[in-house]
Amino acid sequence: MSHLRPRRSVLYMPAANERALEKAKTIPADAIIFDLEDAVAPDAKEAARVNAVAAASSAEYGSRELTIRCNGLDTPWGVDDLAAAAQSGASAVVIPKVSTVAYLDEVSDRLDAAGAPAAMKIWAMVETPTAILDVRALAAHWRVEVLVMGTNDLARELRSTLGAVGRHPLVPHLASALLAAREADKVILDGVFNDVKDLDSFRVECQQGFEMGFDGKTLIHPGQVDVCNMVWAPSETDIETARGMIAAFEEGVAQGKGVVTFQGRMIENLHVANAQRLLAVADAIAALD
Repeated sequence: MSHLRPRRSVLYMPAANERALEKAKTIPADAIIFDLEDAVAPDAKEAARVNAVAAASSAEYGSRELTIRCNGLDTPWGVDDLAAAAQSGASAVVIPKVSTVAYLDEVSDRLDAAGAPAAMKIWAMVETPTAILDVRALAAHWRVEVLVMGTNDLARELRSTLGAVGRHPLVPHLASALLAAREADKVILDGVFNDVKDLDSFRVECQQGFEMGFDGKTLIHPGQVDVCNMVWAPSETDIETARGMIAAFEEGVAQGKGVVTFQGRMIENLHVANAQRLLAVADAIAALD
């Protein structure tokens, strides 16, 4: 199932920077976004596009999932970005500032016209007030596989302040997007953390995102990858507990018990389902290694 594919750490890499693209081959991120948008200056857009397509089609990135963030269709580069990405071998295109289903339809139609395989998906960035208000419809779109929170742009448009004390102004909007993703059974990624030197605060924000229910986090620096991977991976204790819970439940059911206790807690089907999913996630992460 695609939503069990590990996407703990999803690293933006500027496609205009050939050294960064080479380095990405060794960074233990679950997924790479070859960025043609914010990280690329206007006079480097076309060269970045060529680099991104070459990287996505190179088969030199191991098990990492490869995507390309295109410029918007309202820019001089968006149409050509989509046409190039369509045949790049990337698993998805990342589309900034998605606000309407009609826009998603246009992106999808352009991918098809450019010869994209049916398996190529859209990762829709949720980073405007309109996107938050219409996020259920965006998440339900047939070609959208992943929602990506664009927290910097969203905060700017809301006139919110993201400071050292956390990001409480955005929590209601993050929760709205999470609800939509879960209703549509789609993956959702938390937004970036800007201070690449403050790994302690970064870990706190990762933990918050994990506890809220995000499937992983987008990153802007390789130094953030290890922390992110650790927070979103089940620990050995988690795995041992899950296995014990499943075994205790199965034993109780076999004995005809209506109530099963494990480590002093009553457990039922929903707890077992959560434990089974945790083990499936652990297996998917192990398969990457």
